[in-house]
Amino acid sequence: MTETRKKETFPLEMAGEGKARSEDLNLCFEKLMMLAFGGGKSGSSEGGVKMEGAVITEWKDIPVELLLRIVSLVDDRTVIMASGVCSGWRDAICMGLTHLCLSWCKNNMNNLVLSLAPKFTKLQTLVLRQDKPQLEDHAVETIASYCHDLQDLDLSKSFKLSDLSLYALAHGCPNLTKLNISGCTAFSDAGLEYLTEFCRKLKILNLCGCVKGATDRALQGIGRNCSQLQSLNLGWCENVGDIGVMSLVYGCPDLRTLDLCGCVCITANLKKQSNPENSLWSGLIYYVCKPKTCTGQFPILIKNDSVIALANRCPHLRSLGLYYCRNITDRAMYSLVHNRVKNKLSMWESMKGRCDEEGLRSLNISQCTALTPPAVQALCDSFPALHTCSGRHSLVMSGCLNLTSVHCVCAVQAHRSASSFPHPAH
Repeated sequence: MTETRKKETFPLEMAGEGKARSEDLNLCFEKLMMLAFGGGKSGSSEGGVKMEGAVITEWKDIPVELLLRIVSLVDDRTVIMASGVCSGWRDAICMGLTHLCLSWCKNNMNNLVLSLAPKFTKLQTLVLRQDKPQLEDHAVETIASYCHDLQDLDLSKSFKLSDLSLYALAHGCPNLTKLNISGCTAFSDAGLEYLTEFCRKLKILNLCGCVKGATDRALQGIGRNCSQLQSLNLGWCENVGDIGVMSLVYGCPDLRTLDLCGCVCITANLKKQSNPENSLWSGLIYYVCKPKTCTGQFPILIKNDSVIALANRCPHLRSLGLYYCRNITDRAMYSLVHNRVKNKLSMWESMKGRCDEEGLRSLNISQCTALTPPAVQALCDSFPALHTCSGRHSLVMSGCLNLTSVHCVCAVQAHRSASSFPHPAH
């Protein structure tokens, strides 16, 4: 580089991740240059690399374009080290870096985010997944204040975050299309509803384990504001019911993936009780001891109406998770079959040979013990991409002992082929 090298404060030192050394860059220089130029085919015999008539022999000589090319080939920790070498490198990397993952930072991610967010203002993807909770609200507020181009954000397992983070993202990152807040147990449904009013471009949303946040109220907000949504994970969100799912379905017709696994709740059966005191007592016992109802099943909120609405309103649905939704019956399965036939007829002229590409490709009905073999077999026959055969298993039926007779076409054909071979005489 032509400018005088100016030593920068390394963000990794603030995070307790070690010191960056210029000699480390010198040692890596030749290897990185060879990698950048496809294995050294353009290299010189004197240890430098030719580029447009010039020979680059030291890392300080690297032009911005080549620096960004090299940065794209190394890990994120090295990228951060490089950004602290000199002001020229810092400016080039900060302006050119669009993707960053800090999940490798195990101790002081919060400090690292506070240091980096004001510099990396062009970020479009930021992964802050944690093994133990580190992030706090002021870190997310800093991200929202500087990274306005952010489209993909992963905050999974951020147990310390509150609704303040959602409010900040709502105002600072309106272009979010993918958001993972799975395991963020402190978020409320009011906070989620507020977020959807501003982040209307969301296409992929992971709310798995957000028990307080993922409620019918939140789903109504999503359905009202996020019409482009294609994928939603509501796994183990016990306060989700038919009202919320139906609001979601009617507002998000392009939905392709929906995970309702483990969406169980006492509310469905308690609402039928006339004595409020009995309801409160029954609810307390349920959460402490998890008793079964008189029918031998856990009280469950998700019922047929949700699946029927999905079948009617979401023709592009590809993946559906219904694990432990024990109120699902054959009626829901036949509604999927009926709409599959109807959709194939309507698409025949416009899509011709692509009909088989449409429809369910993954279905989890494990522990849905009310289903019968004829209904599930009809479903399997209607969707060729659903497989029960070994190695594919896109139709998952664990815990449904009454469904062992259900098989996909390939499994039946494989069984017939095996049966057709003559057995050797003994």
